[in-house]
Amino acid sequence: MSNRDTSVFGPVPSRRLGQSLGINNIPHKHCSYSCIYCQVGKAVKMQAERGVFLEPQILIEAVQKRLEEVEEGQLPDYLTIVPDGEPTLDRNLGKLIDGLKETGYPVAVITNGSLLQFPDVSTRIARADFVSVKVDTASETLWKRVNRPHKSLDFQRVKEGIIEFASGFRGELVTETMLVRNENDNPSELERTADFIQQVEPDIAYIAVPTRPPAFKDVHQPAHLSLVQAYELFRKRKLDTELLTGYEGNAFVSTGNLAEDLLRITAVHPIRQDAVEALKRQSGDRNEVVEELIQEEKVTRVRFGRYNYYVRNFTKPGRQTDE
Repeated sequence: MSNRDTSVFGPVPSRRLGQSLGINNIPHKHCSYSCIYCQVGKAVKMQAERGVFLEPQILIEAVQKRLEEVEEGQLPDYLTIVPDGEPTLDRNLGKLIDGLKETGYPVAVITNGSLLQFPDVSTRIARADFVSVKVDTASETLWKRVNRPHKSLDFQRVKEGIIEFASGFRGELVTETMLVRNENDNPSELERTADFIQQVEPDIAYIAVPTRPPAFKDVHQPAHLSLVQAYELFRKRKLDTELLTGYEGNAFVSTGNLAEDLLRITAVHPIRQDAVEALKRQSGDRNEVVEELIQEEKVTRVRFGRYNYYVRNFTKPGRQTDE
């Protein structure tokens, strides 16, 4: 299955957006960050320079085709540009958003915010209806340790770019702070993070914890006390705060082909075993399909916490580069 085949997936359940039809506009793991908790693995190619990747019209047609396949009661709430890399690396992001909006569905973009400092990037992404920006820390030392940014990025400029974009964006803006135990979850760091997010003034400030297998070992969810402290510190600054700490559910929509569904979804979205079982029931496919994908080394089964997850294998993705 080619990259183009995995460019559209779902609809899948989203803790922020209801039912989301995902669009992957970036080659596998091309990103400006290599976050230690990333659910789809370490960055294969780190870059901060924008480029041209998949043709927007190809992606738009793939979305239109998928929308025609989905039954009335399973249509998405959002078309979400949420690749397994950083979507703002795409110079055609503005054209893609414009084309997707012609379908009549609202468009969301999930970004790490690192490139919002550049006017051409902020102008393109501002065409979306909903933007989620990563803000894991306000400390440069922790930013480098948790987010592992491309070497060309300057933390002060990243922060300034997020604030400037937020001040002019007319859609719904949210921040997402991923807390990792013994990294960015101590009270003093949480104070600094909350102070910065207060300047951003998001519609909602989400606090998240790792719920799927992370890219790096020894990444763990914070203690419950840290979550409570973070929530109270955010609320103290008059931020509308919500926790993203639970499983989003198993409301994945089947195309009737279990193997195809799993390869599309796991390309950017690790899927829990009980969700796979639900998809299997929808498709009526053979029980052997999942094991065959594992034997063919297209999918890997991993354990995280109390659950088994399935994640996509990419053929010889190569070592991580930092150009």
